[in-house]
Amino acid sequence: MTVAERSMGLGLRALGRIAGSPVVDRLGVRKPAERVLYRATRDGFRAAGRAGRTFSAGAKLGRPARPRTASGSGLFDLTLDDEQQMLTEAWRDFASARLRPAAAAAERGEGRAEVWAEANELGLTMLGVPEELGGAISERSAVTAFLAAETLAHGDAGLAVGALAPAAVATALALWGDADQQATYLPALVGEDVPAAALAIAEPRALFDPLSLETVARPSAGGYVLSGTKSLVPRAEDAELLIVAARVEGGGSALFLVEPARGGVEVKADPAMGLRGAALGRLRLDEVQVERSALLGEADPQVFAECVARSRLAWAGIAAGVGRAVLDYVIPYVNERIAFGEPVSHRQAVAFAVSDIAIELEGLRLVALRAASRADAGSDFAREAALARSLSTRQAMRIGSEGVQLLGGAGYIAEHPVERWYRDLRATGLMEGVLVL
Repeated sequence: MTVAERSMGLGLRALGRIAGSPVVDRLGVRKPAERVLYRATRDGFRAAGRAGRTFSAGAKLGRPARPRTASGSGLFDLTLDDEQQMLTEAWRDFASARLRPAAAAAERGEGRAEVWAEANELGLTMLGVPEELGGAISERSAVTAFLAAETLAHGDAGLAVGALAPAAVATALALWGDADQQATYLPALVGEDVPAAALAIAEPRALFDPLSLETVARPSAGGYVLSGTKSLVPRAEDAELLIVAARVEGGGSALFLVEPARGGVEVKADPAMGLRGAALGRLRLDEVQVERSALLGEADPQVFAECVARSRLAWAGIAAGVGRAVLDYVIPYVNERIAFGEPVSHRQAVAFAVSDIAIELEGLRLVALRAASRADAGSDFAREAALARSLSTRQAMRIGSEGVQLLGGAGYIAEHPVERWYRDLRATGLMEGVLVL
């Protein structure tokens, strides 16, 4: 008997005892107690469902549904529409109320699942999925997805990456999946019980280049055999669906849908310097057999190139969110910290350092948003994505370092979150894949 089945049995027995007990009526706590036990039993059923989940095709449209290119004047306009403002406010509230307070515990591996379950209720997986497939959009929404990454990362980057990982898979299926793939996987991803899912592109070697993969897909009868190792995959140990990047023998790089439950995928923890709240893991693919239908985007090299570019924009969003958190934290600190009879912000070196953070942050954000807006319009955005990547690599690390420096010795201790933000910002210049807009 599994843990989930035992918890279901315990919950049902407890509910039966409560129903026949006069004590809860005398104490006036029948309703609260029943609600608690209901949630526990419901979660037990959901856990059992996840343990035995199989993806099967439902109703399909006959041809894949794609988000339309964004309509507009063609001008680069940063004004948020009413829907984007409403969503951003909701994400901001969630980031401040749930992600920021849970960040320290999440680094120790505590409370992640509860936070991600709550994050699913924000509908993040629907942001890149057309309405006819159960999503929330009719037009491409890379800008909105960028805002989601930025706003959630302001709370905590690790938890934000874990929350956005299934959304990245849903977006990839909406952009490049065929009708059968969309019908098989998207209903679960946009449903109430969202499965843990992630992209797996990065590999554990120095100077990793996503356009030069060592994971190999060997054509076989009826499909492909995948072999290789992937690193820094969020929520890897719990993932029920993966999109794995591999080099096809005799061809270029491509994306494959892999269900770890079918065997051949060995998973272990892969802790890193930063993003510890994302539950990063390493995958070893040992002759994993997938069907030909698991190939995403028909091995079109443009699909993989676009995936990498969109991933880099997502990481620019994470960098912008964490960078903003650093700025919001150091401004009141340097204004309130008194040294030699006056706030340290009165020193030119301190004031210039804070202003440099703001300038670099705005530059990064503007370049990334321009790239996202071009992606939504269906225009080529490779150049702008490369610029955003370059700024994330150089400036994000500098912002994190300046944040620690501005707090002096206090910036080095865990009492202040800037040391964690520094470690997370280092990751934004190194990670490849994982998220897409």
